[in-house]
Amino acid sequence: MPAETTKPVPENSPQAVESERGAVLAVLLMVILGVAGIFAVS
Repeated sequence: MPAETTKPVPENSPQAVESERGAVLAVLLMVILGVAGIFAVS
């Protein structure tokens, strides 16, 4: 019986790294915009 029945996805496949980088950039952008908004309001 195979240990992994689903398709094995490489840990560092380019698509996974690219999507992860995009998610990190989106979170950073939201944080920066939030901080800038707080300074703009105050």
